[in-house]
Amino acid sequence: MHQIADLISIFESTFYQSHNTRLVKGEHEPIYIPANANTSFHQIVFAHGFYASALHEIAHWLVAGEERRLVEDYGYWYCPDGRDKAQQAEFEAVEVKPQAIEWALSVAAGFDFNVSVDNLNGEQTCRFDFQKRVHQQLQQLIKNGFNFRTTALLKALSDFYNTPWPLTAAQFVWQQPQEFSDAI
Repeated sequence: MHQIADLISIFESTFYQSHNTRLVKGEHEPIYIPANANTSFHQIVFAHGFYASALHEIAHWLVAGEERRLVEDYGYWYCPDGRDKAQQAEFEAVEVKPQAIEWALSVAAGFDFNVSVDNLNGEQTCRFDFQKRVHQQLQQLIKNGFNFRTTALLKALSDFYNTPWPLTAAQFVWQQPQEFSDAI
């Protein structure tokens, strides 16, 4: 049901003319590459053809402002898997908003969403606490409105996958498992 070619097409028809940006299937780690002497368009390169990776990388692009979209990987700090506790806390703080947007994109596409703490070989944190923060951010975005680009893509995904539009807070009900709530 969820073909990467469809997502690439939806993204391109929504943003190529207006933002000179394409979604590109990569073979390795994801990266954002602004237009340069070798390529006339901006590239959101996602990992290994995975639909979830594409949604995640799109979410980062949707968060990035105009100036950041002129810099490789938006000029963001990134420390790979294996982060210590402080690095992981910083990583999660930066990831809350993109993952909230990724969750919205996933629902608009009728695709399952899972938060990612992306630190299998480092300090383990409570995934449910992170998901709670992502959920709270998503509720704020629904209440206050998404930016223009995000709204345009959410609508395009909803139209293509025939999912409910507009998105409502009721579509994103999440509750931390009781055994983790009691432990905090």
